[in-house]
Formats: sequence, C-alpha cells, structure tokens
Amino acid sequence: MEVSVFFLLVLMFTSHGIGVHSLLHESKRSQDNSGSCVSKPRPKVFQNSHNFSVDLRMPGVIPATSDTYLCMASPVPTGRDAYIVDFIPHANMNTVHHMLLFGCRIPASTSSSWDCGKNGICKDESSVMYAWARNAPHPELPKDVGFKVGQRSGLPYFVLQIHYGDIGAFGDHHRDCSGLTLTMTTKPQPFIAGIYLLMSVDTVILPGKKVTNADVACDYTSYPIYPFAFRTHTHQLGKVVSGYRVRDGKWTLIGRQSPQLPQAFYPTTKNLNIKYGDTVAARCVFTGEGRTTKTYIGSTSNDEMCNFYIMYYMDRKHSEPYMSCVEPGSKELFKHIPAEANVPIPVSPEQMHMMIHMGDSQDLEDQTLLTDQSEPGPLQDEDFHYQEAAGWPQSPLQLGQVSGLAVDSNSNLVIFHRGDHSWRADSFNSQAQYQQRSLGPIQQSTILVVDPAKGNILKASGRNIFYLPHGITTDKENNYWVTDIALHQVLKVSGDGRDAALITLGEAFTPGSDKNHFCKPTDVAEDPETGNIFVSDGYCNARILKFSADGKYLSEWGSGSSDRRRHIPFLIPHSLVFLPDKKDLCVADRENGRIQCFLAETGEFVKEIKKDEFEGKVFAITYSPAGDGLIFAVNGQSSFSSAPLSGFVIDYPTKEILDTFRPNTKDFEMPHDIVQSQDGSVFVADVASKSVFKFIPEKLHRSVKKAGIEVQELEEIETFIQAKVKPNHTTSKTAPIQEKQSVAQQNQLQAEEKSEVLPIREKGVLPAVITTLLLIPLVLVISMGVFLCWRKKNQCEVKAEQNPVGGILGKIRGKAVGSLNLGNFFASHKGYSRQGFDQLSTEGSDQERNDEDSSDSETEEYSALQRPQLSS
Repeated sequence: MEVSVFFLLVLMFTSHGIGVHSLLHESKRSQDNSGSCVSKPRPKVFQNSHNFSVDLRMPGVIPATSDTYLCMASPVPTGRDAYIVDFIPHANMNTVHHMLLFGCRIPASTSSSWDCGKNGICKDESSVMYAWARNAPHPELPKDVGFKVGQRSGLPYFVLQIHYGDIGAFGDHHRDCSGLTLTMTTKPQPFIAGIYLLMSVDTVILPGKKVTNADVACDYTSYPIYPFAFRTHTHQLGKVVSGYRVRDGKWTLIGRQSPQLPQAFYPTTKNLNIKYGDTVAARCVFTGEGRTTKTYIGSTSNDEMCNFYIMYYMDRKHSEPYMSCVEPGSKELFKHIPAEANVPIPVSPEQMHMMIHMGDSQDLEDQTLLTDQSEPGPLQDEDFHYQEAAGWPQSPLQLGQVSGLAVDSNSNLVIFHRGDHSWRADSFNSQAQYQQRSLGPIQQSTILVVDPAKGNILKASGRNIFYLPHGITTDKENNYWVTDIALHQVLKVSGDGRDAALITLGEAFTPGSDKNHFCKPTDVAEDPETGNIFVSDGYCNARILKFSADGKYLSEWGSGSSDRRRHIPFLIPHSLVFLPDKKDLCVADRENGRIQCFLAETGEFVKEIKKDEFEGKVFAITYSPAGDGLIFAVNGQSSFSSAPLSGFVIDYPTKEILDTFRPNTKDFEMPHDIVQSQDGSVFVADVASKSVFKFIPEKLHRSVKKAGIEVQELEEIETFIQAKVKPNHTTSKTAPIQEKQSVAQQNQLQAEEKSEVLPIREKGVLPAVITTLLLIPLVLVISMGVFLCWRKKNQCEVKAEQNPVGGILGKIRGKAVGSLNLGNFFASHKGYSRQGFDQLSTEGSDQERNDEDSSDSETEEYSALQRPQLSS
C-alpha cells in the first residue's frame, strides 16, 4: 500500500514535470514572439489530459484594398486525432465581413498570411468547418459531437479565411487580429460533425424584377446525417433563404431565415435526418428592385451570393467532413416547394436598431476597432500603442536643429528649426547675453508647413528674423507665436509668408526678469477663446507670464505645490500646453522631471505629474481631449540613467502612463518638442539629430500561444487567390468555385508541423536536466518495487515500457500496486472534462448593423467563376 501511494505521487510529480517542460517551451516561444500581434482575451487552456483550446488569429493585418480575402494556416497541434467541440468567434462586422474555418491536408501557402483570392486555400480539397458573419454568436455543438481533425482524418491543418469588405474601416491604420478560439479534445467523439453546402452558381437577377429565385438541389447518396444547425448567406438583394429535405415527394423544412439578420448557425427542425435516396434542396429569393443592370453570382461588391449551410453530425464510422451541392435542380421539382420559401422574413426597426449596436455586446476589446473620428487622437484605451510611421517623410527634410512643432488650423504640421545656426557652449556669456550676433539672422526659412501624411513641404517662411528659434504655437488665423532665446523675445509672426512681426514682446538681445523682459523664453501657449497667451520664461527665470491677445501684460506665477513646506521652484519651464476643455495650463518643468498644471485664469495650482519613468527630465508636452484627456510627453537624457529616451501617453485625470513609445529606426537623441495632429498622429522634434519623427496609433493585440500554436505579428502580404472545391461523391455535380481570401504570413508554419501539444520536444541542456531530475525518483521507486517483490518472493510482477516520447511511464500489476488510469484520475480532479455540449443556442443572435452601412463592399465566401469579359 505504501509503495502504491508513493508511486501515485511520483506519477503526479512526473506529469507535473511534463507540464513544466511544456511551459518552458511556450515561454521560449513567447520570447521569440516579441513582435506578435496582441489579442485578448487569452483563451483558457484546460488542465486536463484530453482537453485544450487553440487560438487562430490574423497576425495584425491591414488589407490593401476592399474585398480582400486573407488566410492564415496552422497545423493541428497534436500528432493524434483531435476533435473541435466548440467555436468562439473574435470578430466584429465593423471590420470583418465574414470568416471561415477550413480543414486542409496541405495549405496553399506556408507564409504566415497570404491572399487566398489568387493562391487558393488548400493545395488539395478544402473542408469548411465553421462560418461567421454579421456579429453572429457562436454555436454550441450537441453532446458527444465534434469536428475531427488531425493526420489520420486527412485534415492536419487549419486555414482561417477572413473577408475584409470595406477598407474604410482601416482608416485609422489599426491592425486586425480577428479569429477564432477552438475548444478541442483528443477524446474520441461518438459522432463526427460536418458541413453540407448548397450554393447557386448561375443565377442572374434582372434589374427591376421584384422576385428572382435561385434554386439548388442534389440527390443524397451517402450514410445518414443528422442536421442540427443551418446558416444562410446572401448579399444585399437577398430576402429569404430556405433549405429542405425532400423524401418521397414530401418537403420538410431544415431551416429558413432572412440573410439580412446575423448570419449565425440557427437550430434546424428537430428530429430530422437525411439518408440515401433523399433530395437536399434550397432556394434563395432575391429582388432586383433598385438595380439598373443585371446582377450575377460572383465575388465582387456588385455581385450576389446564394449559400445555404447545413451543420450535421453522423456516426464516426462513416463520417464525411464536407459535402457540397451546386446543381440547379429541376423545374419540376421546385414546382412543389412550399409557398413559405417565397415569403420574405421582415426585419423589424427594433432589430435594425439593435443590429447597429450589436457590436457593443460582443467581445470587442480583443478586436481591431475604429477610432472615434469625432475626437482627435486615439481612444483612451490601454490597447492602443504608438508605433513609428515607416517611410515618413517620403523625402528627406533639410533641417537644422529642430526646436519646435505646432499644428495649424488646416491640420498641417509646422516645423520651427534653426537652419545653419546652432546653440553651442559659447553662444551665451554668464549674463545670458548672445555672443554670435555677428552671424546675423538665419537666412534660411525657419518655419516650414509640412503635409503630415507625406512629409513634403507646403509652405516656407521665417527668413532673416530669428537667431536661435525655440518654441512655436499657432492661433486661429494661422499666425505663429514664437520664442527666440538669443533675442530674448516673444513674437507674433504673420502666417501669410510676409515674414512680418505683428507683435513683439521683450527687448532684443536684452535679458531681464521684469514684465517687459524675458531671459531665454522657451515656449508659448494660446487660449483659443480669449486669444490670451502664456509664456514660459525660461532658462534664466522660473516663471509663467500671461498676456492678452494684443500683448498686454496680465499676470505671472511660479511653480506650485500642494504642500508649501515642500515647494520646489521651476528649473527650466521648457514647454507649455493649454487644455481647452479644462481651461488648464500645463508646464513641462524640464530639470525637475515633472509636469505641473494650473488654472489658466488665475494660475492656481491644480496637479503635478511626476513619474520614475521620466528618468528625472521632461522636455516637452502636448494634449489631446480624447477620452477624459491625454497628456503626451517626451523625456530627456539623464546623468543617472542610460535608459532609451521615450514618449509617454498619460491619462490626465488619473496621471497613469497608458503607453510608452520610441522610434524603431534609431533612438531619440534629444527629443525637444511634441505635438499631436487631428488624425491622432504624434510628431516629435529631435534637436540633436535634426529630425522629426512621426508616430501613429495602432490597435494592440495580444499574442496567443496555446496548444503549440503561436501567431506572430508580421508585415501583411495582400494577394488574391482562386480556390477550387473538389466535387464530393455525395453530390450530383460540383463546379469550380472561386474564393477571394487573404492571409497573414506565418513563417513558423513548417517548423510547427512537427509540434505536438504534449509532450513538446526541445533541444538544450535545461530540458535534459529537468527530465533527468524527474526520472531519478521514478527509477528509485521502480528499484524499490523490484526489491520488495524480491523480498516477497516474486509475489508481484513489474513490467516497464517505454512510452511514445521516450520516457518510462511504467505499468505495474500485482497485489502490491493496482492498475492506475491517469486519464481517469486527472479527469476526476481539478480541470475540465467534456461530457457533451448543450443543444445549439442562438439567443440574442438576430440583431446586427444596418446592411446599408456595410453591404456595398460585400463579396462572399463561395462564389461562381467570374463571367468572361466581353470585348466591345
């Protein structure tokens, strides 16, 4: 008995060790996947010897054109046969038109993504296992039913296809990681699920004709199937789609639905089966009203589709994973179709209203979402991350030291730079007087208006005025408020290119600390309502001055503190930003490494933002009213830290850092100013490298690494692929079928073909050491068992066998140790044990967004070959 208990504990420890081995492997893969697309929520991995989940996601793709079909492939993550027992979609119709999951023997591409409109889905026959569109909820399979995949099933690969309809959804340049979570088990299921697709390929819808019927029918010639769910699909002109079983002349409804409702799998008629000799038939009803030309079945936004999917199960001994039918059926047969097939299913206004807001109830946080264009900047969402915009500017800008940035009322970027002048160690004497007046003013254009999208110069001005430019802002008339630290002045300069100073504050080349003088003033901010301006002064003084729109002195103040006993004066107030929605003024107190904010009206202290991440210095700030308010900041080089310089996105109310960003191409050297444009882009001026960086907000997605599948964020490749679905022996006829798809590149595909869920083989010293340490107790136990058996005169028999992974599991039989079933043991303890799923549920599934908002760009899942172009 003691040996039995001890051996059980060792087996548990050994099993746990294998799990550690697997986790070490996944940890290594996670480190290699540092650039992966990030999506959430992460799927649960069931702690059970049979059950696991797999995430299939697009690796952060951006479709190049509307009606793009992308595919990604992943091997089934186990060498044994496995069974899909649940599908959980992660997609939203704002971005994804439809999504299909295929099983393949050989994918059409080994890239992490590819355009499956041109290159196909699979090199051989493809089997559809799941379809999603229009925010449809996920179906639940019946008890003891699963889709069989794996090597022996002939479907060792998953291929996920996503159709992106209107690329207008990607106007904010986010990347998409839509996909599926598959709940799987290696436990054999009594019944195998499959998909039967009925599809019209030659229907023509005449313009203005009120009713056009698309009929499809095939004789069924295989083993019995038991339909449990159906799905309809058309484009904008479809009114109702119905599917039937015809047996001995009697039509029995399988399912009937409006294709303008969420295209989910709905429950079929109960207690229905289809057997040898039956006929399977479907009708799609279209209207040509509103069209001026003929509409054909096809894969463009102006074409139509007629698809009726049947999800079924059948006995595992005779299972067929996929069947299809494209025969039009005889007119004689369809004379007897029930009249209900031509009765449109109305979509109520309430349903339309709920369809528009359907996405709000979905699991949207892990999807690629549109940003709210009514507000500048990104959403106040921790899942938005700023990335450097590659290839900006398109042509190099010839700049001197870039000291300031602004955005004008036309949303153009304004750059303030020093041309051929530089601030050197000998530029000023100890009294802050400029020592290089003999050089004269900068002859180059110091103010450049730049296209924020391409980076080309639109307008240039500011010649022969400035000596050492520093800060800049614009007013409503696109005039420029600027500071010049050599002149010790603040100037309002005309924005019409005349290079005329409209207002001048301070005395040229004369530093001072009264209301008529400045000492190296650093920046200007304007209240757009009153026209009042605020000046940070500066390198010598430690104050903020307020002036009226016409330059009249109003007030000034120094730094603030919530505790007067710990008041710390400004140490180079370097950058200013006015918060128009809050009427606050914030200051980047550079050498104190903090941001202080005040009531702009009175100068009353409001708050301080100081973070360790600033590394002791804050050079510049700007503001976005997105969400409850965002502060953007850049830090500077610190004498006590060598950390790379960064940009920060800070939640103004909570003072929490939401994002940190830095360039990909090269590090910041001395980021000196920061500004945000109306489209959410952020620009950073670097005075040392004489350059401007552009950063764009991108939706952050989480990498999913479950059951041996790992998705990486790679550059998307957009292609179009033609795929042919081979005829199934259970149908009368099939036709070549064109599909448009696009897929995210997967460079790890071939490497993952040989991977398994458990165990995962790795090379290296650490796995060998762990395995050795785990085997030592087992060897000791076996030795002890042999010794005890010998002591008891061979009353028990010990037989050790090598398991398929090269380890010794051991089978011990006899009086001392009874048989042990690890599967039953762990199944009866903590974890998941599948005992079947509830009947298909689609509660709340019949709502979606108004089709008029999305259908113009629709092409579809399966379509007939394109009609040949006629020469004129």
